[in-house]
Amino acid sequence: MIVKPKVRDFICTTAHPSGCFENVKKQVDYTKKSKKNSGYKNVLIIGSSTGYGLASRIALAFGYGASTLGVMFEKPPTDRRTATPGWYNNRAFEKLAKEEGLFAKTLNVDAFSKEAKETVRDIVASDMGKLDLVVYSLAAPRRTVGETTYNSVLKTVGNEFTSKNLNLRTNEINQATIPVATGAEVVDTIKVMGGEDWYDWMKMLKKADLLADNCISMAYSYVGPELTFPVYYNGTIGMAKKHLAETADKLTEEGIPSYISINKALVTQASAAIPVVPLYTAILYKVMKEKGLHEDCIMQMNRLFRQKAGVHGVETDEDGRIRLDDWEMRKDVQEEVMKIWKNIETETVKKYADVEGFWHDFYNMFGFDIDGVDYDKDVDIL
Repeated sequence: MIVKPKVRDFICTTAHPSGCFENVKKQVDYTKKSKKNSGYKNVLIIGSSTGYGLASRIALAFGYGASTLGVMFEKPPTDRRTATPGWYNNRAFEKLAKEEGLFAKTLNVDAFSKEAKETVRDIVASDMGKLDLVVYSLAAPRRTVGETTYNSVLKTVGNEFTSKNLNLRTNEINQATIPVATGAEVVDTIKVMGGEDWYDWMKMLKKADLLADNCISMAYSYVGPELTFPVYYNGTIGMAKKHLAETADKLTEEGIPSYISINKALVTQASAAIPVVPLYTAILYKVMKEKGLHEDCIMQMNRLFRQKAGVHGVETDEDGRIRLDDWEMRKDVQEEVMKIWKNIETETVKKYADVEGFWHDFYNMFGFDIDGVDYDKDVDIL
């Protein structure tokens, strides 16, 4: 089958298997160029499909030689339809890891489910040994608990918010209005994207005596500038992330050292869906690239585990958070971003925002726009 990108709003409904493989290999090659470290031996990544979760797995395996168990929830291919990108990504990861003699297993199962937790427990106990690190990197639209399904929403809390936005279909600057969430929607979003499931995972692993004495756990978050606060930090997703941070503190108090890593704004499947954020991200890309400060997912995760949260210890701010957004939030970076934000219009968007870089990263997530891949060639999607 000849596979081309089919984009609907912020989602690409196809994924290219060869492109996904090359994208993973590119991240592996970047990691292997860095000096290897020792320390992390057994790692569980809950949410290993794409973005920061996948990059974490690559950085830990090929940077530390860690054995990794990944949990994902992806659609496999059919005779007529490609798999979702995470399915191809983890298949590529397993192949490359096993070529290096690294232990690598992936479970395609709903991470929220009891079945997932029990299966992971059994694999860790029988095939890995105690865990040194647990990474919780889920970005899910819904979660089912018993007979109830909770759906997350991307809305504001308190007041409606209108601001500049990048129309991803036309590359035009328009106005986006984000509605106010109901109280039930806030609760549901916290249920899906907050820390409740992370807490359940860690307590289960501790009860099964599968955490090493020096084991730490971490989850990923974002804060950003005040510009995006109404839609992110103070919106429904922000409420969920605050609950995630409270969960880290609670787990730490209960004897499982747990951290929140606040990462840089990047193009991910989750961030592309949030109004206002894509325009901010495209401007930020432009500014940070000009200053030589830009990092993609794999660069961020390598810096995280080599400099911020490696075997040498964990570097945090006064609130106990790991700050990987330190370069993004530099005063000179934010001043330049805000200056552009105030003046940018459709006519100047390509001059003052890295729209091409945004779309390059977007297509990369699905295995497209990768150097060296022939997209006119028949490819086996199974």
